[in-house]
Amino acid sequence: MSASAPAPVAYRGRFAPSPTGPLHFGSLLAAFGSWLLARHAGGEWLVRIEDLDPPREVPGAAERQLAALAGFGLVSDRAPVRQSERHALYQAALDRLLDAGAAFPCPCSRSELAAQAGIHRRCVATILRARPGYRLRVPDAATVAFEDGLQGRIEQDVARDVGDFVLRRADGYWAYQMAVVVDDAVQGITDVVRGADLLDSTPRQILLQRALGLPTPRYLHLPLVLDADGRKLSKSSAALPVDPADPLPALRRCWSLLGQAPAVSKGAATIGDLLHRTVNHFDPALMPARLNFHPHPTTTGEVTLSHAVPGGDAP
Repeated sequence: MSASAPAPVAYRGRFAPSPTGPLHFGSLLAAFGSWLLARHAGGEWLVRIEDLDPPREVPGAAERQLAALAGFGLVSDRAPVRQSERHALYQAALDRLLDAGAAFPCPCSRSELAAQAGIHRRCVATILRARPGYRLRVPDAATVAFEDGLQGRIEQDVARDVGDFVLRRADGYWAYQMAVVVDDAVQGITDVVRGADLLDSTPRQILLQRALGLPTPRYLHLPLVLDADGRKLSKSSAALPVDPADPLPALRRCWSLLGQAPAVSKGAATIGDLLHRTVNHFDPALMPARLNFHPHPTTTGEVTLSHAVPGGDAP
């Protein structure tokens, strides 16, 4: 695996949206939270476009997401990279795993694995495919534990709960787990800050990092913004795009949801002033692990949310 990796730093974070639609409030919260943590640490903040699933992508969405981030003053410290341009890196990693016997071709379909609740421990397909998928060979003793920066100790028996997981799909598209692990290593990411919906993916990624001999970054999973029915906002009818032409109200809401003192952001008249104030007053110790979600429309149509005190479980 080779690429022009940036020089090592003490802290390098990233925000990695998928171009499946406009930037919504939940994505903005994750972007702002990861940006604040990087700036607080005096580190770098990168943007990566995770465009590896063409059937789900919306034409022009990546460009609109980048423009929206810029409207909120959240600009990558390096040129954004696109996963769709990095296939050779993923193939090199897969070849290494295959050569080591740590990965294998698999003809099994989801329907064929249904009897095992979708968990692969051995191939059960009755017909070999001309184009199989590829999976990581997960050992029987594969309990992974890590300390999340906000959610505390997380432990998962990957063999029992997940099984041999997909690295490249039968349709030829790279799986998220493979791409994110390779890219985090190549880009020298030291700290992964993202939404808690990806919390249970992290043990798989750590297992894959170990198989490839790659470093494991620090992880911090922010609480999700959910709608009134408890659904992730990106999958909800409440997932209206944020307005980068009027960035201050949304960033003030994000600041408050991250557990910070609302008074810090209230007096800011410009986006530059707000970002300067928030960086200078940001206290990671105040961030909540859980949000009390109540996106109730007000009479003006504005969404209001409240947050819990730090220390709860992931949503």
